[in-house]
Amino acid sequence: MGTKTDDEAGADTGTEAKSDEETVEPSKSEEPAGTGAGTQPEAEAQDAAVTGAAAPEAVAQDGDEHAEETAGAAKTPGAGQGAGAVVSAGLGVVSLTGSWVGTVAAARETLIGQLETSSSASVAKQVQEVYGDAWQATALVGGLFALAALIVGVFVLARPAFGVPGAPQPTWIKSVAWAGVVLGVVGLLLSVLKYTDVLLGLPSTG
Repeated sequence: MGTKTDDEAGADTGTEAKSDEETVEPSKSEEPAGTGAGTQPEAEAQDAAVTGAAAPEAVAQDGDEHAEETAGAAKTPGAGQGAGAVVSAGLGVVSLTGSWVGTVAAARETLIGQLETSSSASVAKQVQEVYGDAWQATALVGGLFALAALIVGVFVLARPAFGVPGAPQPTWIKSVAWAGVVLGVVGLLLSVLKYTDVLLGLPSTG
């Protein structure tokens, strides 16, 4: 009498399966609705926030780089110092080798001496008026070029002291400027010695 028939056993099995399905379905229903749908907007919002935060940083970095480039350009000596150094050296060379200005000045003094000196003047006076004054004019012009070379060279060498603090002066500018200063000093010294007849004075007429 206690034995179940096949129909009753199948009915019990179907009841147990149904109860298992009912148990699983509530667990599935507990998953929050819209979890999959809300993930993408949240990711997009995070990406936008990151992009918005990175943009000011990129702008700031670009501004810093531009400021550094501007500061580097300001610290770099301009072309003026290099040009001044070359001009100083050129003037020094001209003071030693002569120029057309000195040639014209000497020729003018020679012409004036010939016009103002009479044929009855002494030989010493004729030599002084015709040759001595011309040579002194040449020495004077050379001395002016030498003085200009000296002034420009000293100005170029002293310029960094009055410029941007910490701006180094290129070595080639210093070298050329020093060359101009040395040539100017030598040219000025020779011009003074020639003008005073200490160097290459007039020959004796006695």
